Amino acid sequence: MPFAPTDRLSSPQNPRIKQLLKLQQKSAERRALGLTLVEGLRELSIAVEAGVAVATLYTCPELAGETGLADLQNLFSGKRDAPEWFEVTRPVFEKVAYREGSDGLLAVLKTPARTLADLRLPANPLLLVLEAVEKPGNLGAILRTADAAPVDAVLIGDPRTDLFNPNTIRSSIGCVFSVPVVAAPIAEIIDFLRQKGIRSYAAALTPQAHSYLECDFRPPTALVLGTEADGLTPAAQAACDETIIIPMMGRIDSLNVSVAGAVLAFEAVRQRGPR
Repeated sequence: MPFAPTDRLSSPQNPRIKQLLKLQQKSAERRALGLTLVEGLRELSIAVEAGVAVATLYTCPELAGETGLADLQNLFSGKRDAPEWFEVTRPVFEKVAYREGSDGLLAVLKTPARTLADLRLPANPLLLVLEAVEKPGNLGAILRTADAAPVDAVLIGDPRTDLFNPNTIRSSIGCVFSVPVVAAPIAEIIDFLRQKGIRSYAAALTPQAHSYLECDFRPPTALVLGTEADGLTPAAQAACDETIIIPMMGRIDSLNVSVAGAVLAFEAVRQRGPR
């Protein structure tokens, strides 16, 4: 039997549509159900390639077009665990879609559950560590950097945002699925780095900080960054092995955290040479 929609939803009062809105708007709902919402074929494809389980698909034929629907069918062609698939009328789909220029695809995914113990790192890992990240856009941008550089994992200490917030998924273009990302208390992360013999570099505006260009990131390395407003907490900074800084030549004294993470990650990759 070909993979195709099983029903057409046309009422905004349909329980499934109501659940989509809750998943989009409420982190408590996502946590309670262990589900999250993804919009877009590109993001969904990355999730599927990473082995994330897809629970349900919703498509709007007018927005997806024949090509989009064919690509979706190909993505799940031959899979035994193909998800439920519902067609949605355009007015209802536009009610639940959360980005402009939608390609007519929404998917409900089973949220990956990852812990520090689950990480399978190479012998010489390069990690990004973020303390108390609170903006989904910044987290998404850092995950794109981690995928592009590449970085072996991103560790989030004491997060103030849902790692699988739909806006994080959107801003990361699905890289939240392609990059191993784990949330844990920052103290546990620092302890994990010590146990693994990974040297930690705290990015902070302090007099004793060394320029990042003077550091050797070729051995096992973790680049640790804090929030834009407050930077790293004193405890996290003190727990790291070394403090580094990106020299500022203009009037401002710091970069956006996602830009700083990119500068440091690509310098580390440059030092390490081709993989």
